[in-house]
Amino acid sequence: MKIIVIGTGYVGLVTGTCFSEVGANVTCVDIDEKKIENLKKGILPIYEPGLEEMVLRNVEKDRLHFSTSLQESIADCDVAFIAVGTPPDEDGSADLKYVLGVASSIGQYMTKPLVVVTKSTVPVTTSEKVRTVLQKELDKRGEKIDYYISSNPEFLKEGAAIEDFMKPDRIVVGIDNPAAEEIMRKLYKPFLMNGHPIIFMDIASAEMTKYAANAMLATKISFMNDIANLCEIMGADVNMVRKGIGSDGRIGNKFIYPGVGYGGSCFPKDVKALIRSAKENKYSMRILNAVEEVNDDQKEVLFNKVNAHFNNDLKGKTFALWGLSFKPKTDDMREAPSLVIIEKLLKAGAKVVAYDPVARHEAQKILGDTIKFAADMYTTLNSADALLIVTEWPEFRVPDFNQLERRLNNKVIFDGRNIFDHNDIKEMGFDYYCIGIKTTN
Repeated sequence: MKIIVIGTGYVGLVTGTCFSEVGANVTCVDIDEKKIENLKKGILPIYEPGLEEMVLRNVEKDRLHFSTSLQESIADCDVAFIAVGTPPDEDGSADLKYVLGVASSIGQYMTKPLVVVTKSTVPVTTSEKVRTVLQKELDKRGEKIDYYISSNPEFLKEGAAIEDFMKPDRIVVGIDNPAAEEIMRKLYKPFLMNGHPIIFMDIASAEMTKYAANAMLATKISFMNDIANLCEIMGADVNMVRKGIGSDGRIGNKFIYPGVGYGGSCFPKDVKALIRSAKENKYSMRILNAVEEVNDDQKEVLFNKVNAHFNNDLKGKTFALWGLSFKPKTDDMREAPSLVIIEKLLKAGAKVVAYDPVARHEAQKILGDTIKFAADMYTTLNSADALLIVTEWPEFRVPDFNQLERRLNNKVIFDGRNIFDHNDIKEMGFDYYCIGIKTTN
């Protein structure tokens, strides 16, 4: 089966590579010439564990190709995936210009029947817009070529995307034609060996499923952060509360870890887009409005703890910061809580020295020389007034506390991810602030 994937961002590159891994002939298409040339050389635009090795392997096997020409790539194509970005517009709605631009190009260049699949996260009714734009181009050409529209949302976790694609919990496919179902079922058959289902539904429901899933996960995070803040006030331990409620099968133990808020390319954008879609249909997403408000506030919680500890006087002080990406195992800095924390520290007159195992280069594009970047986690500590932990990278979990004590000006840790046991840290003589546990320093 011949597949093209238009867009070589996070979703497109993972999608194309994983399909090639099971034997499909895949061409990933992008208008960015430099990106395509780099991909041909094995230089990836993103960091994702295991992806580079898989790309190189399938390029060598001549199953994975990269091109800037949609016109050439679409010849003899069976399935075309649209996997371009849908960035938030000024009003929070998803900007569909790239999706519809690709649909227009497909209509201009397609030469045989094919399934056109929207992989990008898009609002309900987008697939109908894709159909309209594509048909308009065919009409201009005076061509009558059969095609089928499908919605196939992705459910990939950054840092575990390969595993999620190769062994999915479920595959959601929106279709409105039995022929499209047959093709998509055949395409995904190699990924169903783990017994999880492929779920076919109408296209509008598939589009909504993606937004509903991300909105639910964002809600769990904000709910737990709200509970954590109340725990601090009332003297409860949020870690104990989390264990207590997580053992309930109806709740589960995933996405109930308190922290400094969610970020990344999906949750913030998709929550905003769903709120906006509802507003356009004269409906208010009251819970999601609160979810967004809680998350915005939560990104300031760690800074507020720092500011309070130093009596609202941070001018001239230096802070070591561990972790820049919005989560571990990715270099994604989009909507990262670290950016809010750093901005507030700098505005208060403080200096920041940061370390991240992967995201340094992405962070430098955003932050420039406003902060210093260290080559390792311990160098950040030299003469710093306190340590802030913002991203829970595994290498931060069991540090050499003797180095912390020796290098820091003050034995103070602000843990935004609760990676340490607060009793153990206090026994070592550190002032320790975390999320959801009342401070008794």
